[in-house]
Amino acid sequence: MSRRILALGLCLLVLVAGAVVLWPGGGTNTASADFVRTVGLYKGSDVRILGVKVGKVTSVEPHGRYVRVTFQYADKYRIPADAKAVIVSPSVVSDRYVQLTPVYRHGPALADGASIPLRHTAVPVELDRIYSSLNDLDVGLGPKGANKNGALSRLLKVGAANLGGEGTKINQTVRDFSTAIGTLSDGRSDLFGTVRNLQVFTTALAGNDQQVRSFNQDLASVADQLASERGELALALRNLAVALGEVASFVKSNRATLSSDLRGLADVTSTLAKEKTALAEILEAGPTALSNLQLAYNPKSGTLDTRNNAEQFQDPELYLCSLMTSVGLPKSSCDQLDQILKHKKFPAPLPAGALPAGSSVPDRTLGGILGSGQ
Repeated sequence: MSRRILALGLCLLVLVAGAVVLWPGGGTNTASADFVRTVGLYKGSDVRILGVKVGKVTSVEPHGRYVRVTFQYADKYRIPADAKAVIVSPSVVSDRYVQLTPVYRHGPALADGASIPLRHTAVPVELDRIYSSLNDLDVGLGPKGANKNGALSRLLKVGAANLGGEGTKINQTVRDFSTAIGTLSDGRSDLFGTVRNLQVFTTALAGNDQQVRSFNQDLASVADQLASERGELALALRNLAVALGEVASFVKSNRATLSSDLRGLADVTSTLAKEKTALAEILEAGPTALSNLQLAYNPKSGTLDTRNNAEQFQDPELYLCSLMTSVGLPKSSCDQLDQILKHKKFPAPLPAGALPAGSSVPDRTLGGILGSGQ
């Protein structure tokens, strides 16, 4: 009976040991981290992720200029391979713990037995260090430091004198500066666009480096040439200044005449503008007329051989009126012409064939209008 009880106990012991070893999530991982100091951190302190306890510190060992903290955490928690360790102080007097950061999301995990180097750890600033720094600052600014000869006191007095009564202006300056910063912030897209365009411009210059160099060389050559001829250039500028002075004096002395000439020129240009159609017709028909004139010239007799149409002079008033109106004169000029020619008697035109066609004797009477031509 005792043997059965002993065997049953041994079986139960084996089952319990196997459950402890093989139960999922029951194992731990060990890692270490190096810190410059570990004030308030001891064996048994918590190891946390996002403030949740996942393990504890197993040892704190000094190693010269740093302290190595070894800790364990449950293996069901995964930590990034490049994790950082921070000693967190919840309050001035409470116990401190090690915080592992950041939270694991993907990628390789921290291996069992890994070590977090000193560059990936951080410690809080101690209160006594703050007091010590304030004391050092106080001593440095005191009568044995910067104010040994009263320099700090004079600085404060001069500053107070300069800023005295200027609070409103200083406040306005700060407001204006804030407005300027806001304006820059609102126009940051335009500013960045300008920077991008400048980058494109500089890239284009870099891509056309040879052309830019050639342009700079040509510009340098022009500058050298101008420098070598600066005497002539200065003389030309002086002469130009004299000429401009004389022109100004001439214009001032002949202001009335120039004004009259300009008004006359305006009338001429106005007439030309009104008669642009007639001018266009003249320019179009002029070459043909000149060609016909050249063909009508008789070099043997030195005359222009033309065929006279005497019938067009039967009413000279109508003929002259048409000529006058064709050059832009008003129709009232025809009335004046009628008054002039009303009492004039013109000789009868020569009968057709009075002068043989092709005769070398020129008709100097224009069909009898000019009299006998003697």
